[in-house]
Amino acid sequence: MNGSAVRRLTVAQALVEFLAHQYTERDGQRHRLINATWGIFGHGNVAGLGQALLESGPDTMPYLQGRNEQAMVHAAVGYARQNNRLAAHAVTTSIGPGATNLVTGAALATVNRLPVLLLPGDIFATRPADPVLQQLEVPYAGDISVNDALRPVSRFFDRVMRPEALIPAALQAVRVLADPAETGAVTLALPQDVQAEAFDWPEEFFADRVWHVRRPVPEAAEVAAAARTIRAARRPLIVAGGGVHHSEAEEALRALVDATGIPVASTQAGKGSLRYDHPADIGGIGHTGTAVADDLARTADLVIGVGTRYSDFTTASATLFADPAVRFLNLNITPFDAHKLGATTVVADARAALEALTAELAGHRVDETYEAEYRTGKAAWELRVDAAYAAEDETARPSQTQVLGALDAVVGDEDVVINAAGSLPGDLHKLWRARSPRQYHLEYGYSCMGYEIPGAIGVRLAAPATPVWALVGDGTYLMMPTEIVTAVQEGININIVLLQNHGYASIGGLSETTGAERFGTAYRFRAPDGQYTGDPLPVDLAANAASLGMDVLRAKSVGELRAALAEARASDRPTCVYVETETADTVSGAPEAQAWWDVPVAQTATRPAAVKAREDYDRQAAARRRHL
Repeated sequence: MNGSAVRRLTVAQALVEFLAHQYTERDGQRHRLINATWGIFGHGNVAGLGQALLESGPDTMPYLQGRNEQAMVHAAVGYARQNNRLAAHAVTTSIGPGATNLVTGAALATVNRLPVLLLPGDIFATRPADPVLQQLEVPYAGDISVNDALRPVSRFFDRVMRPEALIPAALQAVRVLADPAETGAVTLALPQDVQAEAFDWPEEFFADRVWHVRRPVPEAAEVAAAARTIRAARRPLIVAGGGVHHSEAEEALRALVDATGIPVASTQAGKGSLRYDHPADIGGIGHTGTAVADDLARTADLVIGVGTRYSDFTTASATLFADPAVRFLNLNITPFDAHKLGATTVVADARAALEALTAELAGHRVDETYEAEYRTGKAAWELRVDAAYAAEDETARPSQTQVLGALDAVVGDEDVVINAAGSLPGDLHKLWRARSPRQYHLEYGYSCMGYEIPGAIGVRLAAPATPVWALVGDGTYLMMPTEIVTAVQEGININIVLLQNHGYASIGGLSETTGAERFGTAYRFRAPDGQYTGDPLPVDLAANAASLGMDVLRAKSVGELRAALAEARASDRPTCVYVETETADTVSGAPEAQAWWDVPVAQTATRPAAVKAREDYDRQAAARRRHL
């Protein structure tokens, strides 16, 4: 090494030491980038990274033991999101099934633009025996392993085939993790023999390294053009996406709105960008949005997207923004998202862009009749929320929306509510009254069943004093209850609200509207006709949660539910509140969808339900348009 100081370590030991010295910095605040490593060990990583983590000790790199590889990634994602992407976790697995179990979590992280470092073991680089246990043999390519399945779901991928290759690979991996425009899942595949190989590493590799998380400011010309566009609009509407939170731009957004009176609708990721009781906050937008937000979207002549990627739920599958003259203005740190829908662009950090735009718009405000219109619509929707939350009979079994109402009455501004899939995301987007920027934690980019419990663990690790609630339906619970054991083992005080409705309620409703007649969506015994229409299954999920170590509170009525939620929030133990709501083939009590979602329906069918569903589909699809 040309006479410079070196340190002899294995590749795995060097990687752990390197990661312990990586930091992010934004606005003068420094954060350690990789704060812990999750791991499940097998022959592909136990003697490499496992030994390295043991030798380094918890002061250098804390270790967290998981039960499912996918769940470990979910926990890391929850941690990163709660930390505004400035701090993250690593996840190590063996080769084979352990590695491929990472794929779903990696896709979730990348879709949501959240950093996580994946360190799967890999087959031998030197190939002393071929194939080894769990190796996928590809006859036409000897350099492929199952880890290549992680390539399309990773923002950066490298396979470290020689010790010295770790240096550029590790530096590139961390660069991507810390880049707000590129971040997502990052994979370093580590052949098991290379992990254990020793090398003389330059000491400079282990020096503290600070990665500046930039806030690129907008070009003056873009800001001026954006301001002219806004001044010319009669009915502008802001769509706040997850980028508002990632940039910590909530105060900048509120300053713009206070000055201009422009209303704000939010995506699932952006909800909470304004507090729910701000006069300009009109709630969720799109298929799961509020009536006031979707009505304004249909008549908006300018849509201002801030940190959003415009998923089909947000745009109601390209049917929502219906004004013939509608135009788009997008503020986004990534050009890829900024240029969507043929928009005028401000490519910059969300906070920097909002602050510049507020200054450029000094003295401008929307017409007072427009403000009065959306405030009236907001007030009307709040009455619908009140009705959905209300329970006339405290002794009756609660509906799903009444569960949300009971939780709404218990949580404080600091609590975090976590959900990802099923019918709850729609109810929450329409009804939940977000009190703070971090309270509403919906993973709806990938909408992954099983995210909620490990995600809650990650949030609680990031914010140890914050009450955290994982809202879980029975379908999601059965996908991945395993990390309850982790929460109990580590004393991570999360609360699970487990709703038993005997099936896939969300897809059951969708099935009914698309002519599939709730086929295969109920958790019931088979009836004589061969369908799942018999009695509900005698499954006791509360007993299951208790068997995994949680304290469990059973609530049979609205009144018992309120008491159980308050008890759970006051507890210092991981606690599950179990409540049986309506069955999967009844409605939850939430207002119906206020905008369409494109789920193609069979063009030919003999069953009347499917024929009618196709007629409705063709009518709705006719309203689709391309914004060019």
